[in-house]
Amino acid sequence: MAIRTRLTELLGIEHPIGLGGMGSVDAPALVAAACEAGALGAIGATNFSAAHMRSTIEAIRARTKKPFAANFLIFLTQTDVFEAALQARPPVVAFAWPRKDQALKPWFDRAHQAGAKITHMVSSVEDAKRAADAGADVLIAQGTEGGGHVSWIATLTLVPMVADACPNVPLMAAGGIADGRGLAAALALGADGVLMGTRFLATEESPLHASFKQVILDSDGHDTLLTEIPDLAAGIVWPGAMSRSRRNRFIERWAGRE
Repeated sequence: MAIRTRLTELLGIEHPIGLGGMGSVDAPALVAAACEAGALGAIGATNFSAAHMRSTIEAIRARTKKPFAANFLIFLTQTDVFEAALQARPPVVAFAWPRKDQALKPWFDRAHQAGAKITHMVSSVEDAKRAADAGADVLIAQGTEGGGHVSWIATLTLVPMVADACPNVPLMAAGGIADGRGLAAALALGADGVLMGTRFLATEESPLHASFKQVILDSDGHDTLLTEIPDLAAGIVWPGAMSRSRRNRFIERWAGRE
């Protein structure tokens, strides 16, 4: 029997599970597979052109009629790409990582005007209250255990803090969650569901190379570290974030020299 929560009711999904929008993984097939399995699929759209945004949503809709999300990093989002997404009317728009000087309400209002529900990822109680006040429909509390860009507080600590601070807003937990035990723990902490990214990267529908998938399967978590090295190499400064990356020769060479 499916678990019903405020999240499943609000977003019209079968299971309280979401696929994280990962900008480097352009995979309509993966998004649609997650949706067809009863979760909320999401496409990481920040690095798209407007034309690619439109074609990607078309490709998702060709594979599923179920709800999905278009995910945007506010500090990097280009207005034309955002508007192209809204014109395609995704059921959910997922936001994350604004700069402190960026107001959330204009982004949220524009997405609401397009008929979308809004999720927003936070890494502190302050961020959660800010997003709730701006009109977020769902909060995502991401702990430092997550893959990719994270802040410094653990999921186990952050989730109940956000749940207590914003009790009227459905909450998803993210960061280090990979199976039913993590989902059960998140629900016990006060969340209404979970968001997972890395967990989906080794799936059949993932476009990653087989060797990359095997590295994920072989990882035990001890071979990752928090670092700014990938962002420094790419010339991108994330607002208040570090990157949880797998140790490799490049990172080992430069670790501690940021």
